Amino acid sequence: MKNCFYLMMILSLLSMTSHAQQALWGGPNLVSPEIHDNNTVTFRLQAPQASEVKLSGDWMPSEGWTPGSVAMEKTEDGIWRHTTDVLSSELYSYSFWVDGLRMPDPNNVHRIRDVATVTDVFLIGNGKADLYRVNDVPHGTVARRWYDSPGNEMNRRMTIYTPPGYENSKEKYPVLYLLHGMGGDEEAWIALGRTAQIMDNLIAQGKAKPMLVVMTNGNVAQQAAPGESAKGFYKPTMQLPHTMDGQMEATFPDVIQFIENNYRVKTDRKNRAIAGLSMGGFHSLHISRYYPETFNYVGLFSPAILPDENVKSQVYENFDETLKTQKENGLDLYWIGIGKTDFLYKFVEDYRKKLDEMDFPYQYHETEGGHTWTNWRDYLVEFVPQLF
Repeated sequence: MKNCFYLMMILSLLSMTSHAQQALWGGPNLVSPEIHDNNTVTFRLQAPQASEVKLSGDWMPSEGWTPGSVAMEKTEDGIWRHTTDVLSSELYSYSFWVDGLRMPDPNNVHRIRDVATVTDVFLIGNGKADLYRVNDVPHGTVARRWYDSPGNEMNRRMTIYTPPGYENSKEKYPVLYLLHGMGGDEEAWIALGRTAQIMDNLIAQGKAKPMLVVMTNGNVAQQAAPGESAKGFYKPTMQLPHTMDGQMEATFPDVIQFIENNYRVKTDRKNRAIAGLSMGGFHSLHISRYYPETFNYVGLFSPAILPDENVKSQVYENFDETLKTQKENGLDLYWIGIGKTDFLYKFVEDYRKKLDEMDFPYQYHETEGGHTWTNWRDYLVEFVPQLF
């Protein structure tokens, strides 16, 4: 009799657990996205009362700045489904549109913020995106550090990757300073750029030397990324005060000083590199030119070389003369990457003509696509093995 009572109790608890888990997920335990062996992907969403559900993903042909979309099909059980064509190896983002309202996939916990938009992500392997995976290799350490920036009169936050073995070593390492684009912050490269995974995998494969990667916040009006400072939770915006006005470049030595005072790094020009995407490419161009004795490697990823005659800063004066000085000092690598359909293509083309007229040596890498993280991750993978 007692055993029967205990059996009933166990069955009751199992039933309660099952219902609790079902409530937690808001319905049946759907798998979405489901990545198939042939690299097609099935998406599912339970929305029995919806009239229309669309799937929007960055692998679809874009409609201007907006990713394309495709209608999902509703089945008798109230679940909407769509299976893609075969997708190439990449990190992808997507969202659902339910009766015109954008929403995340409730069955996918893997999300990344890009400026003020949060999107679900998934990864297709068996190709270049294997570098974006957490593979079974030695791992580096990612830290968020606060530093004093006298030039900006505040404490600020940066993200720092140290290579595998750093903590147990007495060795000194070279440094790559890696800068984000407009609207980004010190979280952009580590999240969207998959920097830690890329560095771990390249180092493990012997394709890159162990190095520190310092990912700063290029918005000097901010202490840190939205939600990470005393300002609290607020909606991120694209353009902030002191954006591309010379303040970030002028105060960049605060970053270098903190790193060289607090980490075991090599402090000569031969062991410093700087690179950035879009606005960060603009910053990298001007920081390396304004401090011509500081960096021996420069990477401009889709650089936002946008002339603005209204911006007055000592940093942007004597452009040609300082560029000439940078050339005469000598560089091991000046690397430029741009997509064929990038809206900045013409500006980069004009800048390359200037470099050609000066006989300024540089390496040029032109790809398909536009102003996207797909390209910028590729550029990082191409650039890093050439350093140090």
